Amino acid sequence: MTEAGAPTGRARVVRYLGLTGAVLLAVAGWLGGVLPEVPPTGPWRAPHGPAVVSCWLAGTALMVGAWWALRAGAPSTGWAYRTAGLWSLPLLLTPPLASRDVYSYACQGWSYAAGHDPYRVGVAAAGCPWVDAVAPIWRDTPAPYGPVFVLLAALAAEAGGSLPGTLLVLRLYAVAGVLLAALCLPGLARAAGVPTRRAAWLGLASPLVGVHLVAGAHNDAVLLGLLLLGLLVLVRAPGRTRGLLVAGVLLGLAVAVKATALVVLPFAALTAVHGRYTLRALLRDGGRLAGAVLATLAAVSALSGLGLGWVAGLVRSGDSQQWTSPPTAVGFVVDYVGELAGRRPDAVPVTRAVGLLVLVVLLAVLWWRAWTVLRRLNDVRQRVHRLAAARPRVTLGAAGVALAATVLLAPVLHPWYVTGPLLLLAVSATRTTWFVVPAAVAAFLTLPDGTTVARYSKAPGAIVLTGLLVVLLVGALHGRRRNGTGRPRERGAGPAGET
Repeated sequence: MTEAGAPTGRARVVRYLGLTGAVLLAVAGWLGGVLPEVPPTGPWRAPHGPAVVSCWLAGTALMVGAWWALRAGAPSTGWAYRTAGLWSLPLLLTPPLASRDVYSYACQGWSYAAGHDPYRVGVAAAGCPWVDAVAPIWRDTPAPYGPVFVLLAALAAEAGGSLPGTLLVLRLYAVAGVLLAALCLPGLARAAGVPTRRAAWLGLASPLVGVHLVAGAHNDAVLLGLLLLGLLVLVRAPGRTRGLLVAGVLLGLAVAVKATALVVLPFAALTAVHGRYTLRALLRDGGRLAGAVLATLAAVSALSGLGLGWVAGLVRSGDSQQWTSPPTAVGFVVDYVGELAGRRPDAVPVTRAVGLLVLVVLLAVLWWRAWTVLRRLNDVRQRVHRLAAARPRVTLGAAGVALAATVLLAPVLHPWYVTGPLLLLAVSATRTTWFVVPAAVAAFLTLPDGTTVARYSKAPGAIVLTGLLVVLLVGALHGRRRNGTGRPRERGAGPAGET
């Protein structure tokens, strides 16, 4: 890769290897993707089973390998955008891939448009004509998404008129969300001092974006577009009343798409502070931002007539149990050990509750660390320049780590959940391997027809993941003991330092 940014022969090979992978994934989608009339019984049981699995695994491996090869950065930002767009083209033309969630969106939108409350009535009871395409586990559960996305889904159902038309509109929403996020990446990366060519490559060329956000049309794309735009407004105009109001509206809309955005709000409040970091400044600027967020949530809840009923749907989202969630994996292993001892402990609810408790504590620690780092910069010379440079790096990095912790400690982990922390860390982290490796692994966790690898590897997957957690925990404790528990970490050292 040349310093001037001209693509080398290696970069060209990477571009076309990734494109070949995308084409193979598209072929797998047409032969055995998430078609409405085909239940998710495993792609190997389809008429073209061996070809479907072969194309899917080869395509995923090629895309992951190509993405990994340039993880230090593409030849230029423009080259990264063009390559990511090229890889997305075959995936735009396939049936939905790797998840049946888009059919749930369609039916929830149809239910609301037909006068039903999707937070009270499941899509089967509402009489959705496309209910057979929805995964059985979600046919009788309330919608877990915010009122903004329910309204968008209803608009898609009415504008589309049929299931294919509705799916087309929902995919257009997802593409619009990805494009909006792509527009925000360079500005956020420059503010945080990260090379834009690296941020664009890591954030957009990942197979998770192409497969799950573009082809899968997950609403995480809409969430991320609004979230990143809100953060960009804050980064460019901290403390300005108009900027705080605009950012608050955008972040409120993001929360009203999916509750995951709530995790970012405390760190957005730190980004909103103008000048020196004091409690008074935080209450002033963070309070204005919070007021705009709450006003937006109240407005969309009232205008839609849906209120906050989606909280009930969030509770039911944990009905699915897969070892890909670390707390769930630990619960499985405890159950296996209990069965060997002649007992049935049913530890999964307990380990999930412990995971959520750990998450709450960890989020508080991350916020306090970010606040402390920013407060420390109050006392340095040229504080205005230092704060302006440090604020985005510290707050965006902390928000990315917070989202990553939320994904890992939540009761359920699906591969598309990883796109949130991936994009935020792509624009803020100084070291990348620690979050690029899990994102690469996540790309292999689903099959084209919507089934998951976890479904067929429950015991070995849970045991391996639990063992890995134990190794990481022991390694972390050993490292702290060797370095001295009382000595603070140097600023900028590792993921925590980056925040």
